Amino acid sequence: MRIIYQGIMQGARSYAQWEIANSNIILKDRKRLFFLFLLFLPILIPAVAYAAGSLPGMLGGNSAYGPSYYHPNIFYGSIFVGLAAGLITGCVGAGGGFIITPALMSLGVKGIMAVGTDQFHIFAKAIMGTVMHKKLGNVHVGLAIAFLCGSLLGASGGGILNRALFTMNPALSGFVINTIYVVILGFLTIYGLMDLLKARKAGRSTDVHGVESSDLTALARKMQSIKIPPMVTFDQELHPGGRKISGVFVAIAGFFVGFLAAIMGVGGGFLTFPIFVYGLGVSSFTAVGTDILQIIFTAGYSAIIQYAIYGYVFYTLAMGMLLGSLLGIQIGAMATKVVSGATINGLYAISIMAGFVNRLFDMPNSMRQMGYLSLSSQTTNFISQIGVFVFFAVVGVFSIWVIWIFIKNIPKLRADAILASGGKGE
Repeated sequence: MRIIYQGIMQGARSYAQWEIANSNIILKDRKRLFFLFLLFLPILIPAVAYAAGSLPGMLGGNSAYGPSYYHPNIFYGSIFVGLAAGLITGCVGAGGGFIITPALMSLGVKGIMAVGTDQFHIFAKAIMGTVMHKKLGNVHVGLAIAFLCGSLLGASGGGILNRALFTMNPALSGFVINTIYVVILGFLTIYGLMDLLKARKAGRSTDVHGVESSDLTALARKMQSIKIPPMVTFDQELHPGGRKISGVFVAIAGFFVGFLAAIMGVGGGFLTFPIFVYGLGVSSFTAVGTDILQIIFTAGYSAIIQYAIYGYVFYTLAMGMLLGSLLGIQIGAMATKVVSGATINGLYAISIMAGFVNRLFDMPNSMRQMGYLSLSSQTTNFISQIGVFVFFAVVGVFSIWVIWIFIKNIPKLRADAILASGGKGE
């Protein structure tokens, strides 16, 4: 189980590095900033109408078909959610996407809307940054095609299931999403805190991202020994003659990643890395490039084909998260230069635990709505609000602390930047 934890965190780290690179390219390019401004123009229409007190139902009024009732507070909340996720991504160097769907659901957004909106936010950031840079050379065409065949089918299955559950009973859809998050965040919380406690006891720093072994795992050796055509040869530059794996297994792995990503509203990178490296025996060098490629295509397909065209993308929230995350990533990345790694890793573990508590405490409410729990609505709502308070309190404290550290150390950061540039800034 620990090797799975290490793989998940390494995958989250790779995804975070891609997000940081995306953010840097978007904010340093005038054309991309202008495109970002154009993306925000549609938000101004309902905002002006809301201020005038004449918001039409088709634009998000109380009578709107989709559950996307517009209110400025919702937009401001989405900026904070994006900011917090960006701070975690930039500061910890691991994906902050784990908190986005739980945060949106805590703000009152339906689970299926939170998932579709997060997928759209990921895709929007990807097409704006279009960052593959040097990692384009890491993509193995054969592995990528086989994986994408599976991931697109998986995203279709996940989207169809999510919509069917929501149509059947919105509470059931929310319960399923909650359950998946509780299991995954609970797993990460347990192993994250275990590593943190062991590190403190040993008096050393800990790396939440894990390590990679160059040796094949028993599972990877077994997978590569089964010769089901078509066989894909990869990593020739690392191993004489390369290694081979059945494209069928790669497609199955892609299906699993795409299916879960479409239900959770994440990129799926935290799953691709451990499956590739520990399950299929692909080098981390190749896994990272292929992972980034699949995120762009899978998130785009899922966001548009499985959610947006059915009305399950809250455009206003997606843009708010995009704005907040671009700023948060920059602040978080600079804060890492003046904060110890052990402190950052500890805060990340606590943030993951807050997300776990948040979704766990919301489950009684969903079970009552489905008729499986006889508690009163006041009781289950109170339990759910405790989870919401704990979640936003922890994430809020984390965000304020990182921003304060950044502001406090601006002179030092500026001096370091001038020094790194050889004094050209003087």
